[in-house]
Amino acid sequence: MNNKIIVAGIGPGGEDYITPAALKKIRAAKFLVGGRRALEQFAAANQIPCAVTRDLDTPIDFIRDKLTLGNVVVMVSGDPGYYSLLDRLRQTFPPESIEVVPSISAMQLAFAKIALPWHDATLLSFHGREPARAALEYSAGKILGLLTDAEHNSATIARLLLDKCGWDKNSVVTICARLSYADESIVTTTLDDAAQAEPVKHCVLIVREVRS
Repeated sequence: MNNKIIVAGIGPGGEDYITPAALKKIRAAKFLVGGRRALEQFAAANQIPCAVTRDLDTPIDFIRDKLTLGNVVVMVSGDPGYYSLLDRLRQTFPPESIEVVPSISAMQLAFAKIALPWHDATLLSFHGREPARAALEYSAGKILGLLTDAEHNSATIARLLLDKCGWDKNSVVTICARLSYADESIVTTTLDDAAQAEPVKHCVLIVREVRS
């Protein structure tokens, strides 16, 4: 069987940040998988959709069934290679049956927004998980890029870095929320202030020791 699962990154959300290559694959799809918001944004009337929810068995079964009939395009937010459904797909289907169309991640956009190179940054995720403590610990010149969720948010992570990981209270944190949307918010403050402020959920945090 030559049919493919095409995993297309749709970027951080705003339409300006989806690549033409990904959009071309999405528009050509007969079978389209994605989150409800992505389907509302991109699905056409002639396409057969399947929504991704917490029950991942349903889209996996859909992909397995439709793959016998043609290609299946799976839309994932950000870049497919960075904490996406791609891991689960590789565990379920042969890697040679998967084609990946890369895109711009929220992490990448966050660093771009503050004109900060990210090649030396430690990139970690608190989205549904907690990184190893050693990876979070302070060292001179260290830069952290962190994905968050509702539980692990700007305030709780700031407190963790201060109380358990050796970061100074005056270390700088940039809180990037709703990136690429009209109501985008980018706030730079100290870890101490972030720990005491109203939590920001589902954002990107960039932590460093000095303003740069």
